[in-house]
Amino acid sequence: MKRAVIVQAKRTPIGKQNGMLKALPPETLAASVIQELVQGLDQPVDDILFGNAVGPGGNVARLSALESGQPTSVPGLTIDRQCGSGLEAIRLACHLIQGGAGEIFIAGGVESSSQSPYKKRARFSPESIGDPDMGWAADRIAERYGITKEMQDDYALLSYRRAVDSLKKGCFMEELVSLPGIPMKDESIHPRLDYERMLARLSPCFTANGTVTMGNCCGINDGAAAVLIMSEEKADQLGYEPVLRFKNSAVAGVDPNYPVIGAIEATSRLLEKEGLNPTDIDLVELNEAFAVKPVLFSRELSIPYEKMNVGGGAIAFGHPYGASGAILLTRLFHEAQPHRAKYCLSAIGIGGGLGISVLLEVMSK
Repeated sequence: MKRAVIVQAKRTPIGKQNGMLKALPPETLAASVIQELVQGLDQPVDDILFGNAVGPGGNVARLSALESGQPTSVPGLTIDRQCGSGLEAIRLACHLIQGGAGEIFIAGGVESSSQSPYKKRARFSPESIGDPDMGWAADRIAERYGITKEMQDDYALLSYRRAVDSLKKGCFMEELVSLPGIPMKDESIHPRLDYERMLARLSPCFTANGTVTMGNCCGINDGAAAVLIMSEEKADQLGYEPVLRFKNSAVAGVDPNYPVIGAIEATSRLLEKEGLNPTDIDLVELNEAFAVKPVLFSRELSIPYEKMNVGGGAIAFGHPYGASGAILLTRLFHEAQPHRAKYCLSAIGIGGGLGISVLLEVMSK
């Protein structure tokens, strides 16, 4: 069986909904990342896979491939597993390489919430089972598992502070692609804001007696991210130095009323398949749609905050739905070697009661 390796990872800056990226359609965002990834690559990729959740519909991956100037012979596949779409695209590309279906893929995700044609979200689950909005579901999870507002605020503050520190150190510059007239900075990060005071002042925003506020959950955003994936043999042949080797992945379904636990279930299955313990994992990038998610993930799997989202997460950056999973992998790509990690893991819980988890091995320099 061939082994898939990630040789490059890039993303756009993350913009707020109706913010700095509002004029750029998803294919433009995705094309900017594709163009950066193919720099120096002297042959076409076998396929381009992109996740997308809120439109505009059609085959966004194929449109983005053509928009980026790829040969018309390069196809494209668009994947919708809601906010897990970008991670699912990467996962699928890795498995395709393992199965011998190709040797070079670009995979990631893109979202323009600003230009979505849909006013309401799609249904995640039949009403007979329960189809809660994500904020309501997060409050319900917090109540069920005894996760207080203070616990969520403490984690959110950690995410903000880590993101601000990363920004000040210039940690994101290697992963960002430039867009004409757009600052090379994620729009939601504000170094001068007193996040601790902000969090203390905010009231529940989804349910009257809830614990989720606008400060301990993510925003709605625009952005794109993708990785260049090859078989290990092809990477060696072309002179690339891989950073991450794909080990395995898992997808899980859980009660749609408690979607947060999807990431926990998928990760548990994945570690069991690989014969690993949570202590074997050195770095985790977990989507922080709501602070209740990383708090519960850490507690249930005994993975300390010190290993999770070390440069900040979606609470600070934002959550461009279909791109978020690819952003997680992009962060791991650029964090893994400086942190001397051996095993990295990326996970995301998804509306409708789903979870994805991807395990990667860090390749030594």
